Amino acid sequence: MNPTTVHTSFAELRDRLLPDAATGSGGPLDVLDPATGEVLTSLAAATAADAGAAVDTAAGALRSWAATPSRQRADILHRAYALMTERGGELATLISLENGKSRPDALAEVAYAADFLRWSAEEAVRSDGDFTPAPAGGTRAIVTHRPIGVAALVTPWNFPAAMITRKVGPALAAGCTAVLKPASETPLTALALARVLRDAGLPPAALVVTPTLDAGAVVGAWLADDRVRKLSFTGSTAVGRRLLAQAADRIVNTSMELGGNAPFVVAPDADLPAAVAGAMIAKFRNGGQACTAANRFYLHVDVLEEFVRRFGAATAALTVGPAADPATQIGPLINERAVTEVDRLVRDALARGARISHRAEAPRTGCFYPPTVLRDVPADAQVVTTEIFGPVAPVVAWRDEDELLAMLNGTEFGLAGYVYSGDLRWALRLAESTEAGMVGINRGVVSDAAFPFGGMKQSGLGREGGREGLRAYQETQYLSVQWD
Repeated sequence: MNPTTVHTSFAELRDRLLPDAATGSGGPLDVLDPATGEVLTSLAAATAADAGAAVDTAAGALRSWAATPSRQRADILHRAYALMTERGGELATLISLENGKSRPDALAEVAYAADFLRWSAEEAVRSDGDFTPAPAGGTRAIVTHRPIGVAALVTPWNFPAAMITRKVGPALAAGCTAVLKPASETPLTALALARVLRDAGLPPAALVVTPTLDAGAVVGAWLADDRVRKLSFTGSTAVGRRLLAQAADRIVNTSMELGGNAPFVVAPDADLPAAVAGAMIAKFRNGGQACTAANRFYLHVDVLEEFVRRFGAATAALTVGPAADPATQIGPLINERAVTEVDRLVRDALARGARISHRAEAPRTGCFYPPTVLRDVPADAQVVTTEIFGPVAPVVAWRDEDELLAMLNGTEFGLAGYVYSGDLRWALRLAESTEAGMVGINRGVVSDAAFPFGGMKQSGLGREGGREGLRAYQETQYLSVQWD
């Protein structure tokens, strides 16, 4: 690949981070800096024909890669982890350029993303099986696990590195080969990660990256291909529903991490300084553009005023700007459409009686939206019932536990939640009653490569991370052996 660039910083990164190969045969895919709207570079977008060729490549490498001893696969992933860590500063710069997130957020993502490669390397050699006599006697049972086959991986723009390694790491560790469609907004990070893996010793054919402007055609071609046996998708619930319908035609093994609407609960006995610190992370990490972001704040009436005062002051003090500015804490949203949608949700809440209690300053040009705290928000306002994907915190008061639980679970989503309370037993009881796949108790972060990530209800199917993350790319096989 020899893209023409008009961005000096990107030009300095290009030769070190990006592979020297074309990505497709279609028209130009412009990659923009959301802070300025400037075109960083243009790629040749993949077409449906390129999608088929990608499967040809991955399928051709499947038998060899699946037969590679797990220790060798682990060694490659360990080297990739080391290389990703070594190149962390440059990768963070690349993420900030095409995604817009602040430097601290980008560095944190690189570390988080690299950890999936390390965890997958450790799990690659621990694909446990079983050998046991049958209860009825006369036979022995062998239970083993084998790679599922070619995996189609579809990732979003909000965590352009971590959402890839969370899928690619376990897929490769299990012995699968993969075709990857990154978000059209952030294809460069995907190409840079492919370069990391290639430099670590991964056969190039084991992972094929296909940036595209026509996601439907590319993913549709994969789902129609008999050689593709796995689909792992992270994105919106609406798109997930459509992909599940397509996957049903061939009964493709499917994992889905979909939309969220995470509640953040503060009990009357909570440590308020700790709750505010946790809320700042849970709400404003990546500018609120995270499926696990705190989306709706349920504050007990006894602490509502004090929490809002503290949390609002911290929110108003946030520095918003381009990632190139070292002082920036909150970067731009991904594009103008995102800004328009967040603003629509806020205006709807204001029209229904909510009011802005605190707001930070934000640049007037670029895809920026000021971090905002909303008071007196009706519990059924769209800003509460819809995934915001932006730096807005709507506050709702609660008085008793039954009322609270009804609000917590009165949604089709069930990905994550957060509870702050001085009574751990109460917090655990509330968490166990909350219909969410992950709940942070007295902490504002739930993501960890070592543990299963995923949701309930329409927030998805299956889990990523932990032991479950590797199993998602394996078929279980049982052998019954006559034993006289």
